[in-house]
Amino acid sequence: MTTTAPGAAQRNRGTLFVEDAKVLDVQAWPGDQFIIRLASPLCAARAVPGSFIHVRCDDAIPMRRPLSIMRTDPEAGWIEVLFKVVGGGLRMLASKQPGERVSSIGPIGCGFAPSPERPRTLLIGGGVGIPPMVFLAEFLKDDESDWQPLVLMGSEVPFPFDSATSAIATPWLDKETNGTMPLLEMWGIPARLASLSGFEGTFHGYVTDLARRWLKSLSKSGLSEVEIMSCGPTPMLEAVANLAREFGVPCQVSLEEFMACAVGGCAGCTVLVQTDDGPAMKRVCVDGPVFDAAAVFPG
Repeated sequence: MTTTAPGAAQRNRGTLFVEDAKVLDVQAWPGDQFIIRLASPLCAARAVPGSFIHVRCDDAIPMRRPLSIMRTDPEAGWIEVLFKVVGGGLRMLASKQPGERVSSIGPIGCGFAPSPERPRTLLIGGGVGIPPMVFLAEFLKDDESDWQPLVLMGSEVPFPFDSATSAIATPWLDKETNGTMPLLEMWGIPARLASLSGFEGTFHGYVTDLARRWLKSLSKSGLSEVEIMSCGPTPMLEAVANLAREFGVPCQVSLEEFMACAVGGCAGCTVLVQTDDGPAMKRVCVDGPVFDAAAVFPG
């Protein structure tokens, strides 16, 4: 996968598409979480793991909401996004029925760029940061390189899927920690869940604690093949960045920020990033949302 961070909003012209997306399906999950599938062929054909859409939740609400893409089917022309209801706008989006339409702009942003020389890709997703990890896992599954992904997901509300018992061995972990996402299990990708809420089959602790246990099980040569990709709330991402620093492995993080235009014009989603030329303010929407973790969380 190759992604190039645009240096100016104008570079997005010709790569972003406004689509009158038809709602194909809406799934409701505990914790006020929803997965919505949209007919969005232009976005589906061009999205990469880490991309997001800017969606109008309802015609009565002018401000759009940024939502990470969880899956795409370029041939069928659909995308899926997962979101948790926070506020009236997303509540209205959750109430949409198949056949209704919503305006969507996408795909937006620079995605993850895993390094083939580090095939042991550790994907860490927290809460609504889970979708890009699922998208990336599917990309790695379909890519011709010899990837060996491990997906770890954390949540304090029920996960947005019916957890299954994994048959994929994880010798670095006790056998009781066997909960997984059925879709990842079907793809043959090892995955484990973490929570402090006591869900059956989950690791009791933070997802970063679970990741540390795996990293500690690796030899020095094994660590040399590891790269971390992560998306989730900012405190979790900072903990992931510190974990990567502790074990000396590279890490990319996808940031979550409020944004108005999502196309680089308003500069309302800027974050401080360390660059070769010194500190700089970067726009999460078009310069990101994926950044080098050490540049955002220098420690």
